[in-house]
Amino acid sequence: MPKDLPGEVRCSIARTMQILGDRWSTLIVREAFRGRNKFSDFRDILGIPSDILTARLSNLVEAGILQRRPYREAGARERFGYHLTPAGEDLLPVLGSLAQWGDAHRPSGYGPSRLYRRAETGEPVRVAFVTASGEVVEGDEVEIAPGPGNSDPAVVPYLPLAPIGPAEARPVRRVPAQE
Repeated sequence: MPKDLPGEVRCSIARTMQILGDRWSTLIVREAFRGRNKFSDFRDILGIPSDILTARLSNLVEAGILQRRPYREAGARERFGYHLTPAGEDLLPVLGSLAQWGDAHRPSGYGPSRLYRRAETGEPVRVAFVTASGEVVEGDEVEIAPGPGNSDPAVVPYLPLAPIGPAEARPVRRVPAQE
């Protein structure tokens, strides 16, 4: 099996978790979606120590999730606000998916703290797998297959939510051998 180069992480999930893998980073992004952008707002709302907040904000800026923008309040020195970039905005379904999972599997007993719905109609929405043609695909129909960046030739497509049964009954397709 070919090895990744030192420092190279091919797995998309692992690369994402390098940035969002601690709770503070994810909660900072959550607060940015709620319209917060000042250091003091993040610190006060989250109760995060200033040194940790400084480090997490730097990482999120370096990763291209947040952008620093200068601002000055009347009579005060120039400071920086932290605003979502397009890459940061693309995390909305990720946070929605985490909330959806938490509401289903880690309920607080008070109901959801936030509702995700269509702004125009108020109709509830959910995060889902959707085909290019717009068809919603349920989890037991989703196949995970090796992509062009896969470094392990032994990896084959699989249906992670397929019913468990004898190996020959599992709906797993094999990748044809390359010639």
